[in-house]
Amino acid sequence: MASSSSYNPPCAACKFLRRKCMPGCIFSAYFPPEEPQKFANVHKIFGASNVAKLLNELLPHQRDDAVNSLAYEAEARVRDPVYGCIGAISFLQRQVDRLQKELDAANADLIRFACTPPPPPPDPNRRIGGYNGGGGGGARFYQTGSLPISYAVPWNDIYNSHGGGMDGNN
Repeated sequence: MASSSSYNPPCAACKFLRRKCMPGCIFSAYFPPEEPQKFANVHKIFGASNVAKLLNELLPHQRDDAVNSLAYEAEARVRDPVYGCIGAISFLQRQVDRLQKELDAANADLIRFACTPPPPPPDPNRRIGGYNGGGGGGARFYQTGSLPISYAVPWNDIYNSHGGGMDGNN
């Protein structure tokens, strides 16, 4: 004797509670058999009878959002029993505050760079570092007399083995 009715697996709630899932089961629409952990968390935190009472008191169009909220809070409570979803919210709020400060600092830098006039172009006639083409490595300084006076620096013999400036003069 074959049965013509199709087999509907029990919802995750009825399967977890080890009871037969009846056609008017309040849980079947919100806890499908493919998501057993969703109901397990909700049951562990809120209790099956409390969830059933809550769903029966709500209008049908509000139940889906309520179940999603309960499932989110239950999962958060399983992960963090003390703070639950408030812990996640606080973490995210601190992250938003930190990123807002970084954004404000970047905007301030951008404004500062935009308002700062660009440096003048380099003068092609100006010599950088006082190098004038002669005696660059000799470390000479100019006194009021007519003769420049040389003094020894440790890098002279590294760059110039014959001593004196780069041009070979002492």
